[in-house]
Amino acid sequence: MPESGLDPAVAQRLKRTTDGLVCAVVQQRGTKEVLMVAWMDDEALHRTLTTRRGTYWSRSRQDYWVKGETSGHVQHVHEVRLDCDGDTLLVVVDQEGAACHTGDHTCFDSDRLL
Repeated sequence: MPESGLDPAVAQRLKRTTDGLVCAVVQQRGTKEVLMVAWMDDEALHRTLTTRRGTYWSRSRQDYWVKGETSGHVQHVHEVRLDCDGDTLLVVVDQEGAACHTGDHTCFDSDRLL
């Protein structure tokens, strides 16, 4: 993962996994529906904050991806919040189209356990 342009004051507050990642919970603005969960490193967070487009780190591809870049299902980022422990981000978005790569509205549409 490359050097980041993330504000050092923000970077200092993050508690990352051993892989340098922070969990990002993505929520629909207004309804507060949880759309998806993804991972960010410092550079993905920096890109999200500066472009206001949901940008994440793919653990399987070991590369950055911008939500909607290939599908057209864009996330317009309105807020990014850090939780009290510094280990989870809340990304509040306006989602265009499906949030899940399967085509479902959210990644939590299919398997209800309780």
